Amino acid sequence: MSDWESASAARVLPPARPRKLAKVPFVELADGRLQGVVSSGSDIERVYVSSVAAGSYEFACSTNNNRPCGGARGYFCNHIGALITEAVLQYGVARVARYLRVDAEDMDAEAIRSLMLGARPSQADSAAAAQVFSRFLRHLAYVELPATTSPLPELQWFPTTRAVV
Repeated sequence: MSDWESASAARVLPPARPRKLAKVPFVELADGRLQGVVSSGSDIERVYVSSVAAGSYEFACSTNNNRPCGGARGYFCNHIGALITEAVLQYGVARVARYLRVDAEDMDAEAIRSLMLGARPSQADSAAAAQVFSRFLRHLAYVELPATTSPLPELQWFPTTRAVV
């Protein structure tokens, strides 16, 4: 087992390329989906929670208040396209394609999107939107903390070895 596998801290991979956070402030490969938060193009106070399932490419896009996206009617909306593009910047094209189970060579974000659309994915339930948005808010809370090397109390889930039972 390598050192990082036996460590108590999670390994953080640097982004494949730097990206701007204004359009897609949060993107992750988790829970069998590419998922994240995408800013609205028309309303500065509105964000969309978008996701694409790995393998089946089922997609969902709704506001953080669970109102459906008007552009996601049978095919990927612009929010999902932006999410895929930013995921490729964040994680690299090979990792995103492997996670989503897209088989192709020499791709970019648009090629991944086109291949997934060719499978005619269905629209999924947006039930995971609340969980993804909650993760985003938690992420923002940690970003606002000052940099420190000391442990964060809320991240200490396990009792110390000297805890009284």
